[in-house]
Amino acid sequence: QVQFVESGGGMVQAGDSLRLSCAASGRTINWAVMGWFRQAPGKEREFVGFISRSDGSTYCADSVKDRFTVSRDIAANVLYLQMNSLNVEDTAVYYCGASYYEGAFAAGAYQHWGQGTQVTVSP
Repeated sequence: QVQFVESGGGMVQAGDSLRLSCAASGRTINWAVMGWFRQAPGKEREFVGFISRSDGSTYCADSVKDRFTVSRDIAANVLYLQMNSLNVEDTAVYYCGASYYEGAFAAGAYQHWGQGTQVTVSP
């Protein structure tokens, strides 16, 4: 069984930066993309960004692409989300996940998830 553990969340002020990590362990899976999603209270899980296993290319949602960056450490089997210029609207639980489908933007296309890490941004 594969496991993903997110870390790095916390409470910050608007304008601050955070780097989230997602450590993978357990059995090896042939995922196509690993992605980050977020879910605010009362809202659906929202796509943030992903990285492709085949070529390491990344893609982020328009709402964050100028501030967030997805990366990975292949040797350590860790996925990262660098978040800069955070604002109140970024407050959410952030989840990492893995999908067998290339270019997966929808949460329903992801088969494996971590437990999430809370990010709270104050004004």
